Amino acid sequence: MKILRSLFTGSFIILLSALNLFNLNAQQQVKPWPVPDEYKTIENPVPESETSIKAGMTLYVKYCASCHGRSGLGDGVKARTLKDFCGDFSGAWYQDQTDGEHFYKTKFGRGEMPKYEGIVSDENIWHIVNYMRTFKK
Repeated sequence: MKILRSLFTGSFIILLSALNLFNLNAQQQVKPWPVPDEYKTIENPVPESETSIKAGMTLYVKYCASCHGRSGLGDGVKARTLKDFCGDFSGAWYQDQTDGEHFYKTKFGRGEMPKYEGIVSDENIWHIVNYMRTFKK
């Protein structure tokens, strides 16, 4: 009887672990996010500098880190409550996008990603973009 109970308990734990792993992988799928062509080619008017990166870090911590995590891995405290994975900013899929694409997504948002238009100035969004570039692997 004890052997059957141990076997059942062990099987149950393995099943739960597999389901959690499946759920984690499903969460980490990032849905395509089309950006209008006119935004893809916008040049960042804020030079990447120590001052800009510091300003971007302060703004990122205030507005972004709760979901995207302190180091941009998509593991912020609110991330677990989101339906969709909010992305890992350190990888190529993110870093290969243009500054204009990042600006657009931050300014206009979509779904669970709030829009920051009217909340964060355009200049400050560009500082955030400069800071998020520091997450590159």
